Amino acid sequence: MRIGELSAATGVSSRSLRYYEQQGLLCSRRTANAYREYQPEAVERVAFIQDLFSAGLSSSVIRDCLPLAGDTRAEADCSALLARIRKVRDELARQERNLAQRRKTLDSYLVGAAAPRGVPATSSQQATNVMAD
Repeated sequence: MRIGELSAATGVSSRSLRYYEQQGLLCSRRTANAYREYQPEAVERVAFIQDLFSAGLSSSVIRDCLPLAGDTRAEADCSALLARIRKVRDELARQERNLAQRRKTLDSYLVGAAAPRGVPATSSQQATNVMAD
């Protein structure tokens, strides 16, 4: 299938597909008229790439993951790769905790349960009323 067909089948832009190819994530062969031609399995591969990008992995980590997916799994030790993926997951968990704490702080201000350090409660309550509006 050509790049436009793969784009339509996956919902991924032709530009992104060319980027995947440039990064070594996707392969095509060139026809006599220089069109890119992809195998039918490219649809599943693009979906897998999209999933890994949405999970926050970089193209270099994804490139390392691809040989471990599907029917052609590598026999190599993948412990280093798994450690990299765990590191990304742990960083996401840390960011989630930070966001939860930030949200909790803002919620406290919005309901008037907290006041900024060094600000009298009456000034804080006025600010809370303005923020709630």
